[in-house]
Amino acid sequence: EEIRSTETKDLQAFQMMEQGLQDEIKFANKDMAAAKSGLAQSSEAKATAEGDLETTSKDLQADIEAKADLHQECMSKAEDFESETKSRAEELQAIAKAKQIIIEATGGAESISYGGSSFVQTAARSRLSSKADLAGFEVVHMVRDLARKHSSQGLMLLAQRMSSAAHSQSADPFGKIKGLISDMIEKLSAEAAADATHKIYCDKQLSETNEKKTEKTTEVEKLSTKIDQMTAKSSSLKEEVAALQQALSELSSSQAQMDKLRSDENAVYKSNKADMEQGLSGVQMALKVLNEYYAKDAAHGSASGSSSGIIGLLEVVESDFSKNLAEIVSTEEAAAAAYEQETKDNAVEKTMKEKDVEHKVKESAYLDKESAALSADRSNVQAELDAILEYLSKIEAECTEVAETYADKKAQREAEITGLKAALDTLESETALVQRHAVHRRFRGSGIIAA
Repeated sequence: EEIRSTETKDLQAFQMMEQGLQDEIKFANKDMAAAKSGLAQSSEAKATAEGDLETTSKDLQADIEAKADLHQECMSKAEDFESETKSRAEELQAIAKAKQIIIEATGGAESISYGGSSFVQTAARSRLSSKADLAGFEVVHMVRDLARKHSSQGLMLLAQRMSSAAHSQSADPFGKIKGLISDMIEKLSAEAAADATHKIYCDKQLSETNEKKTEKTTEVEKLSTKIDQMTAKSSSLKEEVAALQQALSELSSSQAQMDKLRSDENAVYKSNKADMEQGLSGVQMALKVLNEYYAKDAAHGSASGSSSGIIGLLEVVESDFSKNLAEIVSTEEAAAAAYEQETKDNAVEKTMKEKDVEHKVKESAYLDKESAALSADRSNVQAELDAILEYLSKIEAECTEVAETYADKKAQREAEITGLKAALDTLESETALVQRHAVHRRFRGSGIIAA
């Protein structure tokens, strides 16, 4: 009995140690699973970042190529404009030289035919008028070509106003044309500055808003992933708890059946044992009576020989009863020991399952609580993301078209401003040339009159 008790205690200690080790293994496995999940999330984030980098690199390369093409186109157009301007300037120089030769070569003839002072003054006025008309025509032609080249209504209107000013009877038509060109240059420069400011604003707003959109989208995705993982884990734990509770219910039912069966077996044992003990006692008492009788009446016993037969039969019965009683007791003790061991095993299993249920219920409740908190956080972040998307939609409607055409508008305005400045330079140079020739001819005419 002492050995059995020691063995039972050792078994219980072993089972408790085994349960502790199993709990440690379970929590270690959970930590390992969490670490693997974190590694998977980090790998996913890395892959996403690498994909974004690749896309951005491709976009950058495309922008660089577009810039190179635009630069080449601008240089080609600038060379064409320079070539046309140079050609017109050479043509003007040739015409001016031809006129100068004609005027210088026919000075005597014109003096004889038309008189001294009046002819010189008339010739000077004629040359001044011709030069003015030529310069005005050239500048108007340049502005009109520029308007057609860039499909600019503003420049076309300017060319019309310049043409009207050139043909007007104003005292200083060149001054008026210069004013028109200068005003247009200032207007185009102001528009270019306004567009540049708006472009900077749009680039900044789009960049910052898209960055916030990416940040909030990533945050929502991460929260959704965590919520899904927690929800799935909580559901799995609840299923495990339900299975454990079902097992506990079945274990309790089995134990109840065992208790009833043991109670019934013990009742039968007690009844059978009492009957066997009573029978054995009766046989033993009968043997005592017969032995005492035949011991006193030796003559009867030796004469008939019945004493030995009866006593022998009773002794056999006594032996059978004793043997059956021992078997009944042994069977009962074995059944009781098996019942006690099974009951202890069931108690240990019940304790383990109840502890497991307790842990899983706590963990499931914790996951539900954390999932609810993360859901609230996700709702807040989603609200922020919705606001960002709404603002992004508005800013894209305001800036996307401008952003797409800003480079073309900038190049067009620069070309228009450059063309207008060239026209203004041409006009100023021609005006100075005409004024110099007018002064020269005036003095020359005075000399002829004096002679």
